[in-house]
Amino acid sequence: MRKRLRAVGALLTCLLLLVVSGCATVPEESQARVISSGGMATPAPPNPEPDKDLDALGVVREFVSASAQPNNDHNRARLFLDPPSRSTWRPDRGLTVMEEKFDTVYSPSQPEDPNRRVVLLRGTNVGKLGPDSAFIPLRDSFERPVQLARQPDGQWRIVSPANDIVITEPDFTRNYFRVPVYFFATDRNSLVPDLRYVVQKPQSGLPGRVIDLLLAGPSDFLDGAVNNPLGQASIDQNVSNAADGAVVVPLTGVSEQSEELKRLIVAQVVLSLQSVTSSRIRLLSDGAPLVPGREEWRASDLPSYETSSSPSSDLPGLMISGGRVRSLNDGAPVPGPAGSRAYDVVTAAQSVDGKQLAVIERQDGRLWLRVGEFGSELARTELNGDRLSRPTWRPALTGTGEGGELWTVVDGSQVVRVLRTAQGTWASQVVNADSVRSVGPDISAIRLSRDGTRAAMVVTGRLVVVSVVRTADSVSLRSPRVLQETRLSDVTDVDWANQDSLVAITGSTALPVVRVPVDGLRLDQFNLSNLTPPLHAITAAPSRPVVVADREGLWTASEVGEVWTPHDHSLPLDTIPFYPG
Repeated sequence: MRKRLRAVGALLTCLLLLVVSGCATVPEESQARVISSGGMATPAPPNPEPDKDLDALGVVREFVSASAQPNNDHNRARLFLDPPSRSTWRPDRGLTVMEEKFDTVYSPSQPEDPNRRVVLLRGTNVGKLGPDSAFIPLRDSFERPVQLARQPDGQWRIVSPANDIVITEPDFTRNYFRVPVYFFATDRNSLVPDLRYVVQKPQSGLPGRVIDLLLAGPSDFLDGAVNNPLGQASIDQNVSNAADGAVVVPLTGVSEQSEELKRLIVAQVVLSLQSVTSSRIRLLSDGAPLVPGREEWRASDLPSYETSSSPSSDLPGLMISGGRVRSLNDGAPVPGPAGSRAYDVVTAAQSVDGKQLAVIERQDGRLWLRVGEFGSELARTELNGDRLSRPTWRPALTGTGEGGELWTVVDGSQVVRVLRTAQGTWASQVVNADSVRSVGPDISAIRLSRDGTRAAMVVTGRLVVVSVVRTADSVSLRSPRVLQETRLSDVTDVDWANQDSLVAITGSTALPVVRVPVDGLRLDQFNLSNLTPPLHAITAAPSRPVVVADREGLWTASEVGEVWTPHDHSLPLDTIPFYPG
């Protein structure tokens, strides 16, 4: 007996030593492995079966809710399908997003078979998530018949489901994460954010899903409007986390590119990942550092790509009052004829670099465009009309040091760009805006984004965003998107708060100032305090307060919820503020 006890004790001691020594090799924290959407994920726990004895209406409602969770090939939603459909259903990559409140009702026309039902799913579209993972705003009602069959166990299940998934807006925002993926303006002078949506879970896979989007190229909306240095690249292996915590992005197909192009690729990848990871980015090309001598990057290691698309802090902005151009900094008239009232200025725009000024003057009952160097005589162009919208400048091209193109709308219908010629004069060219006129007959405002790839417009009171597509011999406005159509029906002016969001004013006393992302998914209302609607002008710029004008003067606010405060040099009645751009 004693020998047996000693043997058992020795065995227990050995086992204890093995456990202790094994545990000593396990770190207190381990890095989760980051994989692309095409990689192998950790198997998820099985989804619970639907509640028993749901009626056909309840099954459809629960199916809509489950469809918002696309993980593991929509395994949760498949539980509401009959067995044959579970294995054959192939959901589209995109989905329809509808308002939170929707109806499920029995169709008036039902099959004769008591074990069959047709349920009508009725709702109002908010928009669609396209196959490119970009949100497309839409606003219309829809009705979809859903067929169900009673199974041998008595439970109702959906048969022959549509491939187009429908989910509610709250479920969309809970399950999808918005990320900007970056491409370059056509002159490669500034980065352009392209808003996309990726599934939030598993969180460890977010970097991989972002890289998948980046390598797939720009969204349909920006296709043709941006430059993509990553166009020839693909992924060599899954995006992963190294043992030291760096996110490893192994590219292939770019080893023969110039170092200049490789550094543009670095900017694209690192800035696209900054919204989903704070780790260092290890960029490889066929196993070697993408940029020779430099393997790891953070956003702080990159040069600024905003110089040409963001006004310098030395340019405080301007305003029109009493027919002359004044400084927003101190209210004083600017130097030159534009500030001395040599021209009867109605509205104006300063180039992003501050070197050029364009004014619309009233003369002999007509409006005329003048353009020239800031502080000097402005040459009168041949462009005139009964109405000319506030001009808007394209950012300066690389190496030129000055703006050479501005846009305006003539008489509410013709979009015109005015170009500097080799002789230093200014010539007008009509922009193809046929797609915009399909939205409405009257264009009252246009603002080019400060990277030059998009334009925000007010079209018959609606807020519209279009892409600016340039070819060797033409420029056209494409893919018009109406933002927040039901809530914004009387927009009067708009400006770019930054590269991917807008601020606008409306004729509504309940909703005078709003902020809207460029894809129109949401709307944020600014504080109403101190404003006296109707407002007649608005301006904004990155890292600048929003400035609006009402009949009392100018008001400023930096955040949506902030109370509007009087501008230090506010002037009443007809004041129109504007930042460079």
